[in-house]
Amino acid sequence: MSIGEQIKKFRTEKSITQEQLGELVGVSTQAVSKWERGGAPDIELLPALSQALGVSIDALFGNDDRSETLKLAHKLSRMSDKEAYRYAFGICWALEVGLRRDSSVIEDFIDLQIVNNPSKKENTEYFSKLLRDGGISTARISPDFRHFFLMVEPENGIKSQLSSIDTLRKVFSVFADEKLLTIIFYLYSRLNTPVAASLISHHTGIDEDEVERCMEILCQNNLATRNVIATLDGDINSYVFRQESSVIPLLCYADEIAKKDFCDFMVAFDRTKPLL
Repeated sequence: MSIGEQIKKFRTEKSITQEQLGELVGVSTQAVSKWERGGAPDIELLPALSQALGVSIDALFGNDDRSETLKLAHKLSRMSDKEAYRYAFGICWALEVGLRRDSSVIEDFIDLQIVNNPSKKENTEYFSKLLRDGGISTARISPDFRHFFLMVEPENGIKSQLSSIDTLRKVFSVFADEKLLTIIFYLYSRLNTPVAASLISHHTGIDEDEVERCMEILCQNNLATRNVIATLDGDINSYVFRQESSVIPLLCYADEIAKKDFCDFMVAFDRTKPLL
């Protein structure tokens, strides 16, 4: 976006006319019009323009967002893991409140400090769900369990980005199988180290032959990898469960769908088009 387009954008947001902006900066209405049609102001006018429009000079050149993003990235990179994730979630909560697009309640929601103290009642869960034409965002907050999802609406809709129903059904069938899910929970409780079917059987109570069958399914779905180890007693299979980060969000959202005792803390559903 050119500087002239930026000037027009900020002028419109402040609801001032070209004539009013010209008076604030000390130029004619024609000069402002020329900028907005593709021209550029003299460099010495930039401080006055910045003050009149209430934005930084970087913002006039379209660099403000990048600058703020870089500052945030550098700040997070200097924090410990625990501190960084907690701080990042606070930013996510601010995004959720801002995306509600209701300036009259922003201060109220932020002042509740729900990120740090969501409820005096133990195990109380709060959910924010925003479904709009521009995208979808959700947040879950409980005393010690918080997650956030944000999706920018694809140009051709969500459905066009998803795999076929048959492919998705196969994925869900893995998590719908009690034995498979039990094995997934056990393997996720371990560090990313190879394990034999006998050890999985010992900790899950599932027959060893059945474990081998289940692990074959997990390998087929790229959730585990198999290696053959040669021993004095013959070859045995060892498995490494891939620490696939998509599994945990899937489990979290499955749990959210299953919840019956929760509070929709903040909801906005004003989409004018279908979800899929």
